[in-house]
Amino acid sequence: MGALPRRTCGVWMLLLSLAATGTRCIPTNEVNLLDSRSVMGDLGWIAYPKNGWEEIGEVDENYAPIHTYQVCKVMEHNQNNWLQTNWILNEGAQRVFVELKFTLRDCNSLPGGLGTCKETFNVYYFESNDEEGRNIRESQYTKIDTIAADESFTELDLGDRVMKLNTEVRDVGPLTKKGFYLAFQDLGACIALVSVRVFYKKCPFVVKNLAHFPDTITGSDSSQLLEVPGSCVNNSVADDLPRMHCSAEGEWLVPIGRCVCQAGYEEVNGSCQVCKPGFYRSSLQTQSCSKCPPHSYTKVEGSTSCQCEENYYKRDTDPTNMACTKPPSAPRNAISNVNETSVFLEWSVPEETGGRKDLRYNILCRKITADLRQYEPCGSNVRYVPQQTGLRNNSVRVVDLLAHTNYTFEVEAVNGVTELTNPGRQYVSLNVTTNQAAPSPITVVKKGKAGKNSITVSWLEPDRPNGIILEYEIKYFEKDQETSYTIIKSKETAVVADGLKPSSIYIFQIRARTSAGYGSFSRRFEFETSSYLVAASSEQGQVPVIAVAVTVAIILLALATGFLLSGRRCGYSKAKQDPDEEKMHFHNGHIKFPGVRTYIDPHTYEDPNQAVHEFAKEIDVSSITIERVIGAGEFGEVCCGPLRLPGKREYPVAIKTLKAGYTDKQRRDFLGEASIMGQFDHPNIIHLEGVVTKSKPVMIITEYMENGSLDTFLKKNDGQFTVIQLVGMLRGIASGMRYLSDMGYVHRDLAARNILVNSNLVCKVSDFGLSRVLEDDPEAAYTTRGGKIPIRWTAPEAIAFRKFTSASDVWSYGIVMWEVMSYGERPYWEMSNQDVIKAVEENYRLPGPMDCPAALYHLMMDCWQKDRNCRPKFEEIVSLLDKLIRNPSSLKTLINSSNRVSNLLVEHGSAESTVYRSVGEWLEAIKMGRYTELFMESGYTSVEVVAQMTLEDLRRVGVSLAGHQKKILNSIQEMRVQMINPTVPI
Repeated sequence: MGALPRRTCGVWMLLLSLAATGTRCIPTNEVNLLDSRSVMGDLGWIAYPKNGWEEIGEVDENYAPIHTYQVCKVMEHNQNNWLQTNWILNEGAQRVFVELKFTLRDCNSLPGGLGTCKETFNVYYFESNDEEGRNIRESQYTKIDTIAADESFTELDLGDRVMKLNTEVRDVGPLTKKGFYLAFQDLGACIALVSVRVFYKKCPFVVKNLAHFPDTITGSDSSQLLEVPGSCVNNSVADDLPRMHCSAEGEWLVPIGRCVCQAGYEEVNGSCQVCKPGFYRSSLQTQSCSKCPPHSYTKVEGSTSCQCEENYYKRDTDPTNMACTKPPSAPRNAISNVNETSVFLEWSVPEETGGRKDLRYNILCRKITADLRQYEPCGSNVRYVPQQTGLRNNSVRVVDLLAHTNYTFEVEAVNGVTELTNPGRQYVSLNVTTNQAAPSPITVVKKGKAGKNSITVSWLEPDRPNGIILEYEIKYFEKDQETSYTIIKSKETAVVADGLKPSSIYIFQIRARTSAGYGSFSRRFEFETSSYLVAASSEQGQVPVIAVAVTVAIILLALATGFLLSGRRCGYSKAKQDPDEEKMHFHNGHIKFPGVRTYIDPHTYEDPNQAVHEFAKEIDVSSITIERVIGAGEFGEVCCGPLRLPGKREYPVAIKTLKAGYTDKQRRDFLGEASIMGQFDHPNIIHLEGVVTKSKPVMIITEYMENGSLDTFLKKNDGQFTVIQLVGMLRGIASGMRYLSDMGYVHRDLAARNILVNSNLVCKVSDFGLSRVLEDDPEAAYTTRGGKIPIRWTAPEAIAFRKFTSASDVWSYGIVMWEVMSYGERPYWEMSNQDVIKAVEENYRLPGPMDCPAALYHLMMDCWQKDRNCRPKFEEIVSLLDKLIRNPSSLKTLINSSNRVSNLLVEHGSAESTVYRSVGEWLEAIKMGRYTELFMESGYTSVEVVAQMTLEDLRRVGVSLAGHQKKILNSIQEMRVQMINPTVPI
C-alpha cells in the first residue's frame, strides 16, 4: 500500500493553510526563539528519508508564505519519517516551550480501516553549542513527548470545509548548552504540521515601589521562584532593599521592600518630583511635600527644611512640622505667702508663652548679707518643693529658710528656645522677710558617762536655731516602756538622767525651744546604763565622791521641798538638778508627779488673754470679709470668707464668731479652743490662722475645709469612694492623732463629726473646745459628775471612771473607722445610751460594715479591746494602714457578713429570739417603715419571702438610698441566720 493520492492531500493542505492564517498576538512575558509562520523564505528543515515529510509552500491573502509539513504514508508498513529543524539559539533560557499546531486524519475514516495507521507522532530535541552537530544519529535525541490529537478529521470534514486544528505545548529543560535542534518522528500517521513555535518565558520589565525590575528569564524548574533585586528610580533611595520574585510562568510575585523619594522630593505617579518653593520634605517617612509651618519659609526647590523668620527659633529636636517659636515673656502677678521659715510663691502664666508647650519656671533665691549691703545665694540648705528648676506648675514652696531674714526670689520663665536667644532673662522678682520660727530638729546626740543608775547625754545645737534657744526638752524612757516617760528641761546642751535601772536600755529624744515654740523631737537615740558589777568595781575608789554627792543631794532636796511648798501657777513642781533643769515624769499619758506637759493647758493661765496671745496671732478685723454662714457652733455662727493679709495672696478661711451677750466664762471657753489649736502644727490637724479679740465680734480664724464634716460628707457621697480612698482618709486621721498623742494631748471627743475634709479629701482633726455636746441632741452624751461624755464614741473606762488617755482616743478612733467604712452610719443605730453602755460592758462590739475589708475590721476590734493596754498605739495604727495602702491586695478579703450574728437591741444571753409577725412589723423595728407599702405592692408580703431578697430586689421595690439598702440587707442576713438557727437572737 502506498501514500494517499496527492490530490487528496493537496486539497486538504490548501484548506488547512487557509484556515491556519491570521495575526498572532504574543504575550509580553513570552520571547519567540522560532516561529515557522514568521519565516519569509524556506525553513531549511531536513526530512529523512527524503520522501517522508513533505514541505507544502502556500501564501496567504497578503502573499505571506505559509510553511506546512505533511506526511501521510499510512498505506505502508514500518514507517520512520524524521523532520529536523535548524539549530535554535536558546538565548540563555534554561527552560523553553514548544507550541505545535497540527491536524491529524482519523484512521477509521481511511479506506479499509488500515491496521498500520497511527494517530500520534513523537517530538525530540538535541542540545549543542553550535550548528556543527546537525548530522546526528537518532539515538542521540532526547524524547520530549508523544503527541496525540484531541480532534481528528474525516473525509466528511473535508467536504464540509470544517477544519479541526490541534494545539499542543510542551516544555523542554533544563537546557545546559547554547542551543538545540527539534525533531519530529512519524511512525505512520496522516498529519500536517501547520505551525511550530519555540519560546521561553520571562518576567517583563516593570517599575514597582519606585524600583526598576529588568526583564528576567524564568528558571529551569516549573516551581522555582527567582529573587530579583530592584534598582531605585532617580531621586529615590532604598528604604528596605526592594526585591520581587519571578515565577516560572513569567509573573512577578511577592514584592519585598521599597524605594522612597529622597528628602526634598515626593512620589507622584511612580516617580519622584521635586518640592516647590514654600514646601519641604525632610523625612523619608512622610508621603509628600508639606507647606512650611508658621513663621518659617523656603525659597528654593528640593528643600528638606524651612528657615525660621527673624526673631523666631526652633530647636534641633523639634519636629520639622512644628512652627518656629519665641521665648516667653516674664511671669505675671507673682505673690508670696510667708509661713515662719517657709515661703509659698505663686504666679500667673506669662502673657506671651512663645507658642510652645514646654513652658517651665526656674527659681533663683538670694538673701541679704549680714551687713545688709548686698545679696548672696541662698545656699544648698534651702529646699524647693517640688523642685527649683524645670517647674511645670505655677507655684513652689521654699522651706528651710532662716528666720527673720530678707530674701529676694526671682521666678524665671523659660521654654525650649530660650537658650537659643539672647534677649535677657525674663523673670519677676519678689522680696520677702521670713517670720519667727521654731528651731530645726537636733541631729547629733552623744552619750557621756554612764553609771548603773544614770546616763550623761550631750548634744549639738540645731542646724537652724531660728532665733535664741531658750531651753531644751529631753524626753527619755526605758525601751519598750514608752507610756512611762520622763521629761527634763535644761538651758545647757548636756544633762544627767538619773534614777535609771542598771543594765537597761533607755530611749532619748531632745528638742529645742525658742520664743516661737518647740521644734520637733530628734530621732530616737538608744543608750545603756552600766551593770551592778561594773559599778561595784569602782565603788571603793568613789567613797569620797559619794559622800559629796549625798551632801549635795540633801541640799538639793531641801531646796526642792521649799520650792514645792511655795506653790506654782501651772500646778506642777520642779525637781531641780541644776539651776537650768527641771524634770517631769509621765505614765500612760498622765503626769506621775506635778509638772508641765509638752502640751500646755491654757486654763492654767490666770489671764486667758495671755494664753491666747502666746499661742494665737492677732488678726486685724479689716483683713477679714464674712461672705456667708456655713453652720452654727455652740458659741455662735460659723462663716466663711477671704482673708487678706498685707503682702500675701487672698485665700478662703473659716470664721467662728462669739455671739453677742456672752459671759466672761463663755469668752474664756471660746478663746480656749484657739489657745489649744495654736499649739499644733500638723497637716492632719486643723490649722489656726489667728484670732480677733480687739473688736467685736470675737472671732477664731481657721483654714477653710471645703467639704465640711466627715460624717455629712460621707452620707452625701454614699458608696462613691474606693477602699483605698477610704483607707487614705483613715490614715490621715490616725496621723493627726499620733501627733496629738506625742504632744501629750488627749482629744476626748474623736468622732467623724469632728473631722473636717478639704477639696483634696485630706481629713483633719478639729473641735478642741471644752464643751463637746450640741444642746439640741440630748441623746448624744451620757452625763456624769464632771461633764458630758459622747457615749457612742467613748471607751468604757472613760465612761465609768472618767479615765481619758490616748488609749481612750484609740477606742474612739475605732468607732470613727466604723463610721467611715459604713459611710456615716450612726454607731449602734437607734440603741439608747444606756443600752450601748450595757452592751459594751457585756463585750458586744459593732458588726463589720458591709463590704468592709477583714483587715480593717480586725483593726477596729483591736481598738475596742476592753483592756486599754492591749489597744494599739496611734503610731502602730499609722504603720499598719501604710502597709495596707502599699499592698492593696490585702484589702480584697471582705468580712463574711452572711455569717454575722447581730446582737442589736437585745440583752446578751437571752434565749428568746425576735419573731416578726409581718413585713410591716419588721420594717418598723428597723426604722424603715416608710417602705412598707412598696414591699406590699411588689408582692413581698411575708417574712419568708423577704428573707430571700437581694440588692437587685430592693432596687426594684424602690429602695434607692445606698444607706437604707445596706441597713435592710443587714437585717435580712440576720433574719436568714435566725431561720437556720432559731436560738440565735436577732
